[in-house]
Amino acid sequence: MVDAINQDGQHAVIFGERGVGKTSLSNIIATKLRAGGRADVSAPDALAPKVTCESSDTFASLWRKVLSEIDLIKKKAAIGFHMTVFEETKTAAEVVGDEPTPDDIRRLLTLIGGDRLVYIVIDEFDRLVEPATKRAVADTIKTFSDHAVPTTIIVVGVSDSVDALIAEHESIERCLVQIPMPRMSPDESAQILTTGGKKLKIVFSPDAVNQIVGLSQGLPHYTHLLALHAVRSCIDRKGEEVTSDDVNVAVKKAVENAQQSLKATYYKAVTSPRKDALHGNVLLACALAEPDQFGYFAAGDVREPLSRIMGREYDFAGYAKHLREFGGTERGEVLLRTGVKHKFRFRFRNPLMQPHVIMQGLVDKRIDQVTLQEIIGHRGV
Repeated sequence: MVDAINQDGQHAVIFGERGVGKTSLSNIIATKLRAGGRADVSAPDALAPKVTCESSDTFASLWRKVLSEIDLIKKKAAIGFHMTVFEETKTAAEVVGDEPTPDDIRRLLTLIGGDRLVYIVIDEFDRLVEPATKRAVADTIKTFSDHAVPTTIIVVGVSDSVDALIAEHESIERCLVQIPMPRMSPDESAQILTTGGKKLKIVFSPDAVNQIVGLSQGLPHYTHLLALHAVRSCIDRKGEEVTSDDVNVAVKKAVENAQQSLKATYYKAVTSPRKDALHGNVLLACALAEPDQFGYFAAGDVREPLSRIMGREYDFAGYAKHLREFGGTERGEVLLRTGVKHKFRFRFRNPLMQPHVIMQGLVDKRIDQVTLQEIIGHRGV
């Protein structure tokens, strides 16, 4: 990101699953840039407006939000015998009007970026609905690159939004630095616990670390959430080391306080009038299947965890219909399916659902900690 910002004509796109920390990365980039951005340390601080896309945004409304974050100071001479000068502050949005074009924005930011480092963060790009809006953003990036405008555009979104952006203007691929944001590695997740524990003078036991890291599945949101509730449990009993028992308390708290949307989707996915229905166990097996770097798993990857959960061998025919149903509206579309017949791959539509399913499985006693660690332990947790 720093390289892209410091090279004229280069722009960036950060992409990855929801919940991996893309927005957090864009928030802290300013701390990695020296005031003034380039070699001239006497230059003004970096100008970094950041906006979040909404489904209703058009190109004009999106850029009005961006430019509203930029203040311009105009010097005016007062009329009178004694000549005086006063300053008038306006936003950049007031200068370009209600319907700015890519060329209007190019000319304005060429002037603004002349004496300072400017980069613009457009977050949650995937929420834009109108193809015309996405196309206009792509046109703007291409225009900025062609004219070496001293401003960097950083687009943040899920991986599909990268394809959509490039599809609108294939030639921008040359000027667009693509930055994949993966899930955290086990070591990185454990570092969150180590750092937080030092500040509180509390130690996490090795078992507690393994539990929290395994349950988090590389999503920092869950690492923080489980650590919070586990540490509170430790403090409540006046302890100085977070143990497995504290993590068990944290799991129950996390499930109880989960977002209502997660609870509702989970309930819709697993509820059945039949007592012998497998939906809950199959969904848990999906959550425990080892995914690829994009979060997808194959139908065959579900076989081993399901067999471990059920205590007997299962083949594909025993759960094939469940995978199909999880992609339908009657089961809340909890899984997203891609590929062709016999080569389908699946992933959770909402990545935050995956750890929730695992923790719900522990609470409901579909799986115990020993079996859970045996299934996921070989992944380096």
